[in-house]
Amino acid sequence: MSSTAVLLVAIIVVLVIALIAVSYSRHRRTNELKQQFGPEYDRAIGEQSSRRAAERDLQQRQRRHDELELRELDPQQRQRYAEQWERMQAHFVEEPEAATREADDLVTKVMHERGYPTGDFDVRVQDLSVDHAETLGHYREAHEINQVNERGQASTEQLRQALMHYRLLFAELLGDPSGGGRPIPGHG
Repeated sequence: MSSTAVLLVAIIVVLVIALIAVSYSRHRRTNELKQQFGPEYDRAIGEQSSRRAAERDLQQRQRRHDELELRELDPQQRQRYAEQWERMQAHFVEEPEAATREADDLVTKVMHERGYPTGDFDVRVQDLSVDHAETLGHYREAHEINQVNERGQASTEQLRQALMHYRLLFAELLGDPSGGGRPIPGHG
């Protein structure tokens, strides 16, 4: 075999190895993003023009999240917020519309206390998606119902659903493994 042929075979082998390595790296990155972002990964894929664009978006969320100065709540803060949630939940019986707004405000306050930016809803969702992807759908649902509530068009059942959705994220942010305390009035 001539030296040119050997060189050509060597180049082809190196290119094949490089392609395998790139493919493996992409596959590993995709699996890591799927694992970390759960249902949010699929949502990003559906919203972006390509998987590559969606994965870039998720990686940008991770980088932004890494720059946040997030902190855990101390036991007194957790207790204070848990008590506020209980009062708000009890208030639901008399004024479900107001209690739903209070639930939204309380979740936002806990986010702020933990170090999350709380301005724009879409930015909040992106920041939360890194650590709370599994409950993010609940937060979106609660937010949508609360918007209907703000227009005076939400039924009591919708408001009850919003509280249940808010409670899941609230409990996660609080560090409460029980899911947020006692049941919402009207739900055993």
